[in-house]
Amino acid sequence: MRLMVDLAQHYGEGAVSLHAVATREQLPEAYLEQLVASLRKAGLVQGKRGAGGGYTLSRDPHDITAGEIVRALEGPIEPQICTAEGEAVTNCALQPGCATHHVWMTVQAQIAKALDGMTLKDLAAKSSPKTASRESARV
Repeated sequence: MRLMVDLAQHYGEGAVSLHAVATREQLPEAYLEQLVASLRKAGLVQGKRGAGGGYTLSRDPHDITAGEIVRALEGPIEPQICTAEGEAVTNCALQPGCATHHVWMTVQAQIAKALDGMTLKDLAAKSSPKTASRESARV
């Protein structure tokens, strides 16, 4: 999520290197490389190779939700295996008639609603830009 917020804060400024994000966010660059592969596959970021290369958001930060990012990186939102979005596992021995299924379905729906209601633009506006080595981290 921090990678995507960083890209949102630099939206419209050109490609941002993973090295720059790693420096600002104090995250391992190798970890960011793993994340960006999933984000590219989901169509949330675009990569540019060569000099001046790096990554940009594929859409305006206003049009990308936290829910899309979580699903791209973690898969369906599922507080329990029987409550996953899409293809939930339905071979639970307690179904039908599980006393807690309604609780977990409610939790799943509320988590999804909250994440889908937050855009990258919202998150970027609420976060403080990193000040330490910000300019030197643009490389």
